[in-house]
Amino acid sequence: MAVFVLDKRKRPLMPCSEKRARRLLERGRARVHRRVPFTIRLVDRLQEDSTLQPVRLKLDPGSKTTGLALVREQERVDSTTGEILRTITTLMLRELKHRGPAIRDALARRRAFRRRRRGTPRYRPARFHNRTKPQGWLSPSLQHRVDTTMAGVTRLCHWAPVTALSQELVRFDMQPMHNPEISGSESQQGTLRGCEVREYLLEQGGRQCAYCGAEHTGFSGRTGMGNSWTQIASTEKEDAGMGQATPASLSLPGLNTGVSRAIG
Repeated sequence: MAVFVLDKRKRPLMPCSEKRARRLLERGRARVHRRVPFTIRLVDRLQEDSTLQPVRLKLDPGSKTTGLALVREQERVDSTTGEILRTITTLMLRELKHRGPAIRDALARRRAFRRRRRGTPRYRPARFHNRTKPQGWLSPSLQHRVDTTMAGVTRLCHWAPVTALSQELVRFDMQPMHNPEISGSESQQGTLRGCEVREYLLEQGGRQCAYCGAEHTGFSGRTGMGNSWTQIASTEKEDAGMGQATPASLSLPGLNTGVSRAIG
């Protein structure tokens, strides 16, 4: 991995290899500025007298960890074809671990302590009118994830001459799994256009239970997460009586292929 390098005024320079950093320290041209991550500071070089290359910081956000990658980008023109070739060299890989579950557990303990204090006989004035959430409020676990990522990016920008920032945004579309030939605006005109999953399944099944076929005025079964083609409507009593069996394994008539759970 590369070693971060600062000039004599603590401004970032291009990272160097571990071997080159060791030689600079042995010759007295550098000092150890920081140990984690290992950073050296040159005593005879300024940023104005150095040549900096484009450095990009790439982010891969996640719920538990966030990946950081510092890469050096180079572009050259192929002499034979005239095409522009881009090469990427990895300088540093880092992983930020988020404390979302720990924050959630701490808030749960605080909530339990406050609930216990409210049961004491002494008078406590109502304060719920003073607990308004500001605009753009995030839950503590999500806010911690944002703050931790921003702090990591800010630190790396202080240690390396970052010129560009990239973030991976991944969205998974499940409609091509049901219809591989879907394209364009057809993804916005699916079976649930203009209605909700529960109401769609009730209308599709004729307001009847998929197991017993009897008409019911109110459905109170479990609500499963998924798509319209993987769920059916049933009552809680009928769904509980099926045990571990899935609707697809029962070969019920009129069901979509791939139905896995029932929705009440």
